[in-house]
Amino acid sequence: MKHLSFLLVLAGLAAASVAAPAGKVDTSASESRQSEFYDRVEIPLPAGEVCEVSSIALMPGKKVAIGTRRGDVWIAEGAYDADLSKIKWTKFASNLHEPLGMFWKDGSIYAMQRPEFTRLTDKDGDGRADSFDTVCSKWGINGDYHEYAWGSEPDKNGDVWMVLCLTGSFHAHSPWRGWCARITPDGKFIPTASGIRSPGGIGANDKGDMFYTDNQGVWNGASALKWLRPGSFQGNPTGNKSAALLDFPAPPEPTSGSRILTERLKYPEFVPPSVILPHGIVGNSPSGIACDMTKGKFGPWESQMLVGEQTASQVQRINLEFVNGLYQGAVFHFLGGFEAGLIPVRMDQEDGTMFVGGSNRGWGSRGSKPFTFERVRFKGKVPFEMHDISARHDGFEVTFTHPVDAVAAADLKNYSMDTFTYIYQSSYGSPEVDQTTPTVKSATVSADGLKVRLVVDGLVRGHIHHLLLGDIKSKAGDTLWHNQGWYTLNEIPAK
Repeated sequence: MKHLSFLLVLAGLAAASVAAPAGKVDTSASESRQSEFYDRVEIPLPAGEVCEVSSIALMPGKKVAIGTRRGDVWIAEGAYDADLSKIKWTKFASNLHEPLGMFWKDGSIYAMQRPEFTRLTDKDGDGRADSFDTVCSKWGINGDYHEYAWGSEPDKNGDVWMVLCLTGSFHAHSPWRGWCARITPDGKFIPTASGIRSPGGIGANDKGDMFYTDNQGVWNGASALKWLRPGSFQGNPTGNKSAALLDFPAPPEPTSGSRILTERLKYPEFVPPSVILPHGIVGNSPSGIACDMTKGKFGPWESQMLVGEQTASQVQRINLEFVNGLYQGAVFHFLGGFEAGLIPVRMDQEDGTMFVGGSNRGWGSRGSKPFTFERVRFKGKVPFEMHDISARHDGFEVTFTHPVDAVAAADLKNYSMDTFTYIYQSSYGSPEVDQTTPTVKSATVSADGLKVRLVVDGLVRGHIHHLLLGDIKSKAGDTLWHNQGWYTLNEIPAK
């Protein structure tokens, strides 16, 4: 393997990468059922163009803009239509520097480029940008391939959040590498959080709190969804030296070879990963983030996070909860079969359409095409699934999308649980370590059949708890679409 390109970064892999564990999950069976519930359609891209989609912005009038890794911005008319053969593309701009995050606001497209945050405006109405205004460019950049900048949509204050990749994935040779910052509407640059390694996407949850995906590598035993609490340290000390540039409080210097729980108990500013995505099992390279706030138009996942996955060409589903001042929750396999490695994920909250795009250049994916632009829509049939897993002081409560068969759901033979964590270290990645096997002592089905309360002997704070379900069917006789979830137990709730 060679450190040559963007998607190698997204995959979070290097020459020293740890091999995927033996428990790798085969998702082919669940993907074969996907068309029962969701319609995935590839959207034709401009003929003869290389459109490695790196950004997606939703515009008025059902127009959709895409940014590409090669620096073009195209606007589509007809991307929502049933007949996609009539889609019309217009090139809006060229020669941008790898835009990774775009949105439309007040008549302009805003793009987070590698060296700057830019406002693009078509002032003469000919369909092409003729005004390029730098909103902010207060961070450092050099010729390194890895120094990417990922940008969010504006938060409730109008601020855009950005996360900056390290230099070459191992160093901080330019200012603010490995940091999160906010950019105010008037262009002020506000360093907000440290400890970042290799982001693949950024986005807010339903409460407006900002999250990003970080990839496996140094100080990251596995990839994860992480909460960008202002003032927090995210775990990688490589970029700590930039704190002195604006008198930001010095971030922690953790001990390599330790565990995240051990180190974060030493340092209150250390916010642990909200949900760890077990490497080689859930995926290798998380990317774009969207929160489902469609009020059922995309299925029964209101307020859950949908996270792209580059290597496996999938979208994973995450339920979050807030326990003792920290986010934590469970990740489930969700959608698959996409045509390339996914980068941006964008949800139309009013329409219920999810758009995704991606590229395979530099690091391959399960999807075999060099680039893709696709949409996904819910077909109206709710799958029988674990809707969410919620922590309790003595176990977990599992909520289902349909009432369960009470006899099967009360049978302890249908529940298997194991736990593990990763070494928190300065070397690349980690194997799974500190494995335990908790015992599910009881399973109590709620009166409406939608919840099963599991009392578990052997919860381990700081571990990923893997729950595997057996022959559990719905009351109507449906089988589970996916039968396992991985819960990151940062905190055990009080009784």
